[in-house]
Amino acid sequence: MSEHFIKNIEIKNFKCFEDFKAEGFGRVNLIGGKNNVGKTAFMEACFITTSLDVSDMYKKLLEINTHRNVINQLLDTNPRVHDLRELIITYKKLNIFSSYHEIDIKEELNGNISIEIIDNMIFGKDEDISSSLSTKYNLSDLINFLDVNILHTKVANSMNFISQNSNADYSLNMIIDDAKLMNKLDVLNKYLFEMFKIDSIDTIKYKPFVKIGDKYSELAHFGQGIKTFINIISSMLLLEDDFIFIDEVENGIHYSHLDRLWEIILTISRDQKVQVFATTHSKECIESYARVAKKLEDKDITFIDLGKNKKNEIKAIVMNSERFQREIEMRNEVRGW
Repeated sequence: MSEHFIKNIEIKNFKCFEDFKAEGFGRVNLIGGKNNVGKTAFMEACFITTSLDVSDMYKKLLEINTHRNVINQLLDTNPRVHDLRELIITYKKLNIFSSYHEIDIKEELNGNISIEIIDNMIFGKDEDISSSLSTKYNLSDLINFLDVNILHTKVANSMNFISQNSNADYSLNMIIDDAKLMNKLDVLNKYLFEMFKIDSIDTIKYKPFVKIGDKYSELAHFGQGIKTFINIISSMLLLEDDFIFIDEVENGIHYSHLDRLWEIILTISRDQKVQVFATTHSKECIESYARVAKKLEDKDITFIDLGKNKKNEIKAIVMNSERFQREIEMRNEVRGW
């Protein structure tokens, strides 16, 4: 497994999580559990921990709209000192840490805040820090950086976080154009034909169109499943040594297509060195995931089973490949408790 992947996480006071720990993540991680147990919130916390610095964290918070009480003003106006200060302090209070980075905030004598980004590269189970890069920002410099680099792109979705809300024509248009620029469109078209008998996809007059035979049709006329598939596969083809987070991976996908979907995801994840976190509430999706991983002999996978104990605390059972396959073969229920 790549050294930069998330291997464990600790979450405190974030949404439905008060004091939560989980460890032993793999290259591909499927998250299951009962409705409203916190599957998406868990994945959002993992997403936030991949922030490279404060500005990247800021964009991720805007994207998933996690802390609405803090970022409402930031969505509508230029960042102000008190807004940004509150955003950073709130993030610190959340105590979200992974084996990826740490953010240190210090109050200076002049009232400014010194933000130090420590990028730790972790190797092995002992989590020895083999290298550490540190960058310091003062508040005014950081605000200027945010004004220039973030304000005009704040509505754009990243390729790293995919949900039903990221299937808009605008987002799909951008990712199709990126696939063309990166010479990945032919690969995407190959997968589209295998899954849906679609010959090709392209952007025409600023809209995504698909071609079936000699006929072009707007992608907007097709179902959610095709859009979800295009979004997931295009993003994974364009990412490298990176992360992708997929909410309800089976969204709109017919159960008969799930095996091929997982085969593509597992293959691209391995080839592109992309760590995957995905949620599902579908028994068919979980069984398909196990079946395909076994077929491909992919051992670098986990199933994360979220549930609540007698104290109503959210806990996780992280099953490695061997245990997960055993639970599936025994037909045990793995969708929470």
